[in-house]
Amino acid sequence: MLFSRIPKNLRGSFNSCRRFLSIGDHNHRFLTPHNFHSRGDSTHQVMRSLNFSNRLPALHSCRYLIHQQSSSVVEDEHDPFSLVADELSLLGNKLRAMVAAEVPKLATAAEYFFKMGVEGKRFRPTVLLLMATALNLPINEAAAPIELGGDLTTDVRLRQQRIAEITEMIHVASLLHDDVLDDADTRRGIGSLNFVMGNKLAVLAGDFLLSRACVALASLKNTEVVSLLAKVVEHLVTGETMQMTTTSDEQCSMEYYMQKTYYKTASLISNSCKAIAILAGQTTEVAILAFEYGKNLGLAFQLIDDVLDFTGTSASLGKGSLSDIQHGIVTAPILFAMEEFPQLRLIVNEGFENPANIELALDYLGKSRGIQRTRELAVQHANLAAAAIDSLPDSDDEEVRKSRKALIDLTHRVITRTK
Repeated sequence: MLFSRIPKNLRGSFNSCRRFLSIGDHNHRFLTPHNFHSRGDSTHQVMRSLNFSNRLPALHSCRYLIHQQSSSVVEDEHDPFSLVADELSLLGNKLRAMVAAEVPKLATAAEYFFKMGVEGKRFRPTVLLLMATALNLPINEAAAPIELGGDLTTDVRLRQQRIAEITEMIHVASLLHDDVLDDADTRRGIGSLNFVMGNKLAVLAGDFLLSRACVALASLKNTEVVSLLAKVVEHLVTGETMQMTTTSDEQCSMEYYMQKTYYKTASLISNSCKAIAILAGQTTEVAILAFEYGKNLGLAFQLIDDVLDFTGTSASLGKGSLSDIQHGIVTAPILFAMEEFPQLRLIVNEGFENPANIELALDYLGKSRGIQRTRELAVQHANLAAAAIDSLPDSDDEEVRKSRKALIDLTHRVITRTK
């Protein structure tokens, strides 16, 4: 059975969350913007809003204990990135080849964050490649042959690698555009592309990457996967627009913030994970579990980013610390602090153009549990992600087991990372 792998001592509490994991993507809805407003204790409100349905139980009752008993995760001998290192190397080479262009300057710009030593750890492709192995399960019928680069092939793994490439191109394109909108001067510890080559070329480079991603996506000849990834691009634009056009009430609403976070961060990885399952010919139930893993991992990732923007340093983060608040972006730690100190809302409403307001906000944050509560919310989402993996159908394949352990290990790494 689909949920048979949950340890017996956890099944009772996890059963209350089974409906949450069984909801299809078409039902994934947050509250509409006019319903967003600040309420009492927002942790439970946020978790309910992320259920996408008022019919579901609050997720604080779902006590999947992996991060309260995390030693088994830490002690796992299989490093997630090492398991797919060879494929990541090939993927990096493919990405650099795919951004070649007739205009040398455009190619140089598009390749900027794909260069060796600059590309980062390739977190999203790692998740997707691990998910591909984790879902290497028996299926009723083989996937239809798909044309890739002019060659007819039924190699499911090759098609899933293409999803990892597409996802990384969409991700980097969004970073390039975000840096222009945020007027950022650094990214991953180096000069941002807009700082080095100017805003216009940075925007064109992002557009070029999106166009290359679309060509690669079309080559898969799978309408459901094309629809999923097209929705991701729509979500990225919607999330950025939400961030730029918030009203005072929306800016102070945790529910609105989490919806925006899903659009900007979690939609890409969740829908890409689902695409991996679809290309493998897996059942709807398995595809939903893959989606839920990616969604909750993405939300946990961004919540820790929110924390690190206050506690990290510009040397260890992809952007300078305090970047969000300096750009007037109110994130989870401040929103939680605002519940303890309602007077903080007056400062938020005034804005942070005045450095004194930033200092005041940081003072309230330091006296509050805002940082701690944000970490706790991240842990809740990490636990849900791990539960989704543990709910996949049984497999005796050692490689499948290793990849599933690695995916659970990633949920721990996300909430304990320092950069």
